[in-house]
Amino acid sequence: MHAFTRRFALSLAVAAALTGCSKSETPATAASGTPAAAADKVMVVATNAAFAPFESLSSSGEVEGFDADVIKAVADKAGFKIRFVNTPWEGIFNTLNSGESDIVMSAVTITDVRKESMEFSEPYFDAVQLIAVPQDSKVASLEDIKALTIGVQNGTTGDEVVSKLIGKTNPNIKRFESMPLALKELEAGGLQAVVGDNGVVKHYIQNNSGSKFKLVNDQSFTPERYGIVIKKGNIELLKKVNDGLSAIRQDGSYTTIYSKWFGAPEAAPAAAAASAPASAAASAASN
Repeated sequence: MHAFTRRFALSLAVAAALTGCSKSETPATAASGTPAAAADKVMVVATNAAFAPFESLSSSGEVEGFDADVIKAVADKAGFKIRFVNTPWEGIFNTLNSGESDIVMSAVTITDVRKESMEFSEPYFDAVQLIAVPQDSKVASLEDIKALTIGVQNGTTGDEVVSKLIGKTNPNIKRFESMPLALKELEAGGLQAVVGDNGVVKHYIQNNSGSKFKLVNDQSFTPERYGIVIKKGNIELLKKVNDGLSAIRQDGSYTTIYSKWFGAPEAAPAAAAASAPASAAASAASN
């Protein structure tokens, strides 16, 4: 009888201990009823910080640029926090599916092909390709660079345009990890032309007074629009982002940010107002 009582008491103690463990594993809950971890979640923003003035690293190693300011303002309006992670362009979209990032903000062109595997916000910036050549070059159109040595940033719209023009494996295409590297090579005489986004090419010229380039805008270049990228199916976050974009358009924050990086626009940038994304003809990122 004594042994039974002892065993019974021991069983009660074990049960109580297990019940205690169960409670300790229950996540803490915020006042709103939302698990604290979810309420305090910081959205990780993957960006390839080698695409000034959209995204680059400051002297202190912080991500800065037009895109950085836009997503900060959007997050502030939408009510969530963000943390930037500098990510190589190749594979940047894979970070969404792997859970390494929640958002990709890296001058990404909206295309129908990409929309099959990821969500895009409303467009926030209008872009177009430009050809940069030495000032004394006779190049006047895209056709004129067919026989030249051409620099592009790997995996960008410029890469796609030139690949379509002369073939993806053509040895005359020289691919670089960033547009500034391609433009430096053009400046040094190692290239005869570079094809890249207007914002990035113009920014380089403005900040490198020694560069003597002529810019050529070919009518065949399809206008592009950048969008903020979210994992496919994450409609809740997509709505927050779009609501944030709408808010910064309405209160003038977008125009202030645009003017900071590109100068005051003569008219409101087209992408400052919600509009339809670029056509499928723009088949890759501008980034």
